[in-house]
Amino acid sequence: MRAAFLLFEGFSNMVLSCLLEPLRAVRDQGQENLCWLVLTADGSPVRSSSGLLVAPDVAAGGTFDLLIVVSGYGFREHCNASGMHRISALSRQSRVIVGADTGTWLLAAAGLLSGHCATIHWSVVPEFAEAFPDVHVDPRPFVRKGRFWSCGDASGALSLILDLIEERFGKGSAFLASSMFLHEGDRSVAGLRTRTILPIAKASARLHQVTDLMVDMIETPVPIAQMAAQSGLSLSSMERLFRTEAGMSPGRYFQMLRLTRARDLARSTDLEVQTIALRCGYANASALGRAYKSAFGGPLRPFGRGRRKKT
Repeated sequence: MRAAFLLFEGFSNMVLSCLLEPLRAVRDQGQENLCWLVLTADGSPVRSSSGLLVAPDVAAGGTFDLLIVVSGYGFREHCNASGMHRISALSRQSRVIVGADTGTWLLAAAGLLSGHCATIHWSVVPEFAEAFPDVHVDPRPFVRKGRFWSCGDASGALSLILDLIEERFGKGSAFLASSMFLHEGDRSVAGLRTRTILPIAKASARLHQVTDLMVDMIETPVPIAQMAAQSGLSLSSMERLFRTEAGMSPGRYFQMLRLTRARDLARSTDLEVQTIALRCGYANASALGRAYKSAFGGPLRPFGRGRRKKT
């Protein structure tokens, strides 16, 4: 999947992150054919609403599966000739076009939403409905209908992209992406424990209970049957729970938790792979390496990089 993010001055960092980071998580799970570009209307850097300066990628030709137009403050000023021309040109290269935050206003101003359903940030809904009476305003957090999609705030943006991930890459990928970003910290003395929290609509209290137990057991894993017993479940009940709500078996989910933890340690620490293996419940570096390559299609530390030297 190839995506383009078209950013306008004053865009929301949070909306962009909610759209982009879950895609990054899916790519890191082994979807190497998932890529994206960050673009602007005139090829110049733009500042977000909080002042973060973002430089665009060099524009590339070809088509996009997804064009996401992200705007925030100052959206009326962006309805100029250069902005409209850029949106129109990219829309012709894209299979699906998404208006995020006030980006929906820009799509409507470019004449793309006439006769379509769309949503926009709640603060400008009345003005939007008055300015574009030919667009059917939908109050839901996000709208996915036909070729033109939209979302209002950051919550709607996250819900939209997780919905897309589930459709394109499977329920398991969406579950793992959401579990990486929707969590509450619960640190132990060593600072290594994180309690997994998923949206209520996505996970039951019982599933939370089991995944919390899995997090506690990353370093000292036990058989799934034993874990089910400790959770007050039969093995068959635990299997049904995970396949229904997570889209994968409990064994697969537990393995992905351990491998994701291994990847985080490999990227953020100078620990030897042998030590990382032990911290993630693997007997040795070879066992971890095989499991990681099988799951993600590549080495834990690419390009032959071993332990980083301290300076």
